[in-house]
Amino acid sequence: MDYSKLLKYFLLWLVLGLLVGLLSGSASAFFLVALDWATNFREEHLLIIALLPLGGWIIGWTYYKIGQNSVKGNNLLLDELYQTKNPIPLRMTPLVLFGTIFTHFFGGSAGREGTAVQMGGSLADQLTKWFKLESADRRLILISGVSGGFASVFGTPLAGAIFALEWMHTGHFRWKSIFPAFWAGLVAHWVCESLWGVGHTVYQIPEVATHTLMNLLWIIPAGIVFGLSGRLFAETSHFFSKVFSQTISYPPLRPFIGGLLIALFVWISGSTTYLGLGVPRIVEAFETPLPWYDWLAKTGLTGFTLGAGFKGGEVTPLFFTGATLGNALHGLIPLPLALLAGMGFVAVFSGATNTPMACTVMGMELFGYESGFFLAIACFIAYIFSGKGGIYVSQELGWKKAWFY
Repeated sequence: MDYSKLLKYFLLWLVLGLLVGLLSGSASAFFLVALDWATNFREEHLLIIALLPLGGWIIGWTYYKIGQNSVKGNNLLLDELYQTKNPIPLRMTPLVLFGTIFTHFFGGSAGREGTAVQMGGSLADQLTKWFKLESADRRLILISGVSGGFASVFGTPLAGAIFALEWMHTGHFRWKSIFPAFWAGLVAHWVCESLWGVGHTVYQIPEVATHTLMNLLWIIPAGIVFGLSGRLFAETSHFFSKVFSQTISYPPLRPFIGGLLIALFVWISGSTTYLGLGVPRIVEAFETPLPWYDWLAKTGLTGFTLGAGFKGGEVTPLFFTGATLGNALHGLIPLPLALLAGMGFVAVFSGATNTPMACTVMGMELFGYESGFFLAIACFIAYIFSGKGGIYVSQELGWKKAWFY
């Protein structure tokens, strides 16, 4: 073994991971504070939802005029991870940051993971030219940026690192990527939570079922339903994106029309439950029975919002969908309510993103390791039954999921 090369590798990524963690953790901290302000303002001034078409026009026009390839979002990061050709533009960070804030400020249904990951990847890639990194090292810096963004926005450093590694090729880890991903994720989490003092939502599973054969068997139908839900979520988003792109040729008009229809939906239904992140509803899903259709409404409204061209991630809406679907299954499956909500929280995410290992670890970081066995089975079953694709059209699976696809 060449210890000099190993030492050089360790020192290089100790420095780069520290820089990536500082950048992505700080960006996520600012983003979370701004997002919290935008959400609170909207909830205190509900009439602003009527301006959602205007917000959509501003987002669409800005991306149309200066966005260039940034409009591809997470798929641009995946493309560069597979074939490192062109730098991730720095403009991606402010565009997705303020596009997401506008989406939530005016009342769109979206998440935050995509924003944090894009900011992390975009900021990290700027170090490529500063340190004159080669193609292989550039891939590592992008993975580190994805890890830092994910870890800091959700407060899950281990899951963030595994997501960055698994996202690229499900089940295939490159050993050189492990240290940079974990180090950047840990630093970013510390920067966001400890340095800047930005906290995260706490979810609790107070009661975990005993590991009896019957209880474990009940995970199978639940996991299948969660996987099918993840597939429905992905296909809904792709469907609306295709409809808007095929029927409206001028890109800025798509979120304008989409925003108009969402505002009309809110006015007719008289409900704002499914707007924004929906975190309060997610917390409720762990505590009390909710209407069975919550998960379906969030799936449809988020797919419509993102398909129309608004910005934000898919993951928090996936948490909403999974937790409320698990809540609804409580009437059919004799497992504790909070456990089913927690299983759905991570399993629908697993199915839609093809990242079962990251989702299992995330569940244990959020809910406690006592529920890990139930979460792992649910995540892997959901992953298998979620179909060939997912929410990321550029994602390449490391292996074939099952013989029936």
